[in-house]
Amino acid sequence: MSILGTYHCLLPALTPAVNAYAVLLLAALLAEYALTLLSDVLTLRHLQPELPDEFRDTFDPEEYERTQEYTRTRTRFGWVSSTFGLAVLVAFWFAGGFEALDTFVRGWGLGPIGTGLCYVGLLVLGRGALSLPFSIYSTFVIEERFGFNETTPKTFIVDLLKSIVLGVAIGGPLLAAILWFFQATGPYGWVYAWVAVTAVMLLLQFFAPRYLMPLFNDFEPLEEGALRDKIFSYADEVDFPVDDVYVMDGSRRSNKANAFFTGFGANRRIVLFDTLVEQLSDDELLSVVAHEMGHYKLHHIPQRIAISVIQTGVLFLLLSVFLEVEGLFQAFYVDQPTVYTGLLFFGLLYSPVALLLSIPLNAWSRHHEFQADRFAVDTTGRGETLISGLKRLAETNLSNLTPHPLTVTLDYSHPPLTDRFDAIRPTAPTEPT
Repeated sequence: MSILGTYHCLLPALTPAVNAYAVLLLAALLAEYALTLLSDVLTLRHLQPELPDEFRDTFDPEEYERTQEYTRTRTRFGWVSSTFGLAVLVAFWFAGGFEALDTFVRGWGLGPIGTGLCYVGLLVLGRGALSLPFSIYSTFVIEERFGFNETTPKTFIVDLLKSIVLGVAIGGPLLAAILWFFQATGPYGWVYAWVAVTAVMLLLQFFAPRYLMPLFNDFEPLEEGALRDKIFSYADEVDFPVDDVYVMDGSRRSNKANAFFTGFGANRRIVLFDTLVEQLSDDELLSVVAHEMGHYKLHHIPQRIAISVIQTGVLFLLLSVFLEVEGLFQAFYVDQPTVYTGLLFFGLLYSPVALLLSIPLNAWSRHHEFQADRFAVDTTGRGETLISGLKRLAETNLSNLTPHPLTVTLDYSHPPLTDRFDAIRPTAPTEPT
């Protein structure tokens, strides 16, 4: 018996006939789940028992085994959480939960925008409550087991509350504006919604580094010394306009190490985790910073923003089309179509499509990483130093050294390390002595 037939047997009184949109969406969600599962299985089978020769100067056999066990543990945990999430979604859907919740919230008499905010808010709250045990287990069991976790229960709770407050303060008014635009401005509502979301996205690029991110972490200027002098000297050489380089207290939550580039204009920041500063040499850190500066010099940041803006516009255009399709609402057993339910259902319909779109976008991102590596090598003259820094990062973060090609295609925004090394070495100048 098919899955749809099984649901009809179990819920004959609750679910009317399944229409074509329901069949299409359920098939797409199951295909997305199956593809992800296949990728995970191939990843586990692709783990190599022997430490690759490339990493023998950084890893020892015991540490390499820990990286593999970490990959196995995280992958299997992902199976449990994704299976649970899909099962809850399908059960809620075919039990008529979306319609029941809509009827319940409509009874409050809040008007279309207030009702939409409460409807979406309750669904987000419910999803968050269901995912909370998985987040707790991931942080306090898995990450603790492998020596990463530094998050205290107090920090975890405070972070959660801050995230909720920010979500309500930023997402609430933005959602209200989107609902109003689609209801009050006619066929061009999607254009106004696109402009509003784009404006918020760009404003966050300015405000997040200075006002939002410090709500979660402390950012201190890199202290005076040889490393700071090297970075600023290098920035002058490549004409990189940097106000300061910041060190973030990432060790407050995890022993993992990283660096990132955020913001633009006066709020541009290069951020180093304090764990990164502790674990890499000055020359390795300079190579990592050079890579991040490379993204700026090669105009990767505005390119990515432009793609996000275009994607947002296409999404709202498609949403405006699907809001007129009654079959989409019937697929979820909703009797009275509304903008807020249409927005939600379109999001579910788009989810499998987003996975497919991520393939070329991830490939493009990996290309950018190769370019930033090349920039770092060409401008510092230290190819092997960059390679040694990347190896240390992989060791610190227990990265999978042998990912399966399908997993790379679907999930990796950065190339596998061996591919990066192969691209770095043919062009790496001789290391200065």
